[in-house]
Amino acid sequence: IEDRCVHIMHISHNLREPESFNKLLKLVIVNGFTVNRLHHEMYLSNPRKTDPEKLTTIISYPFK
Repeated sequence: IEDRCVHIMHISHNLREPESFNKLLKLVIVNGFTVNRLHHEMYLSNPRKTDPEKLTTIISYPFK
């Protein structure tokens, strides 16, 4: 169980996820923390049925 995580809702094609990762990492570093482990992704839309630009994913990074 993680105590602290930063989250972002990424709405776009998965190839554009690095932009969201960078925003999260910047937020963690600017506030004096470090990333604790690998990120987690929760897919909220079905890639077989959703327009790629409307794919929705929640990306989370635990931090310490």
